[in-house]
Amino acid sequence: QVQLVDSGGGLVQAGGSLRLSCAASGRTVSTYVMGWFRQAPGKEREFVAAISRSGGMTYYYYADSVKGRFTISRDNAKNMVYLQMNSLKPEDTAVYYCAADRTTVTNTNPAAYDFWGQGTQVTVSS
Repeated sequence: QVQLVDSGGGLVQAGGSLRLSCAASGRTVSTYVMGWFRQAPGKEREFVAAISRSGGMTYYYYADSVKGRFTISRDNAKNMVYLQMNSLKPEDTAVYYCAADRTTVTNTNPAAYDFWGQGTQVTVSS
């Protein structure tokens, strides 16, 4: 199993940037598909970004709403996953969760992910 701890959230003005971090322990993040999801009040948890497992080509997936603004990355040596968020908008306000999927298929469905961080709040003011 892997344990995940999310951090890096906060309050930022529209147009600003934040970098979220996901610290993993127990197993290396390179053996999982890693994803970021978010959930706003009253809404379902939604896919933000994912990165495929290590080995061969690395594939990146983004929700259309964040494409060109957010970047997911992984540091296998530090066992960390990051989400760089630029040009933030008020509609990006949500609790953000890091997640790990044991399968080899990169999935955008949160139900496919096996392990979750506790979440970190991101608030973007207008």
